[in-house]
Amino acid sequence: MERQTTLVTKENVKKNWYIIDATNKPLGRLASEVAVMLMGKNKPDYTPTVDCGDYIIVINASKIKMSGNSKLVKKCYYNVSGYTGGLRTRTAGEMLTSYPIELIERVVHGMLPKGRLGRQMNKKLFVYVDENHKHEAQQPVVKEIRI
Repeated sequence: MERQTTLVTKENVKKNWYIIDATNKPLGRLASEVAVMLMGKNKPDYTPTVDCGDYIIVINASKIKMSGNSKLVKKCYYNVSGYTGGLRTRTAGEMLTSYPIELIERVVHGMLPKGRLGRQMNKKLFVYVDENHKHEAQQPVVKEIRI
């Protein structure tokens, strides 16, 4: 009896829509679960060279938690414009209070593959500050993440 490895192509991938509530979830653990679902590694027919992940909607991004008080003060996020003196530094506390959507998007982006496929996977992530979102037509399923 021969064994056969089935490889998924982009034509026969079934992509679902999921809602994840970020209320009182640790940032890193939530981001790693979201990245696994965006890549499709939670599916039995995972293929590394094909985008076989699902669409993820993260709600209540402003209510996310970061473990440890020192992270809010010491951990920094950087942007560089390319010009002299164009370095902008924000602490994790500033990001959490003023830019919670960008915070989650940046953390999840860092956990995805780099290159064309990773950018394609990153487009399937939708983050919202509160519980209101505009994807009711896709009939997303609420996914509970136990962390």
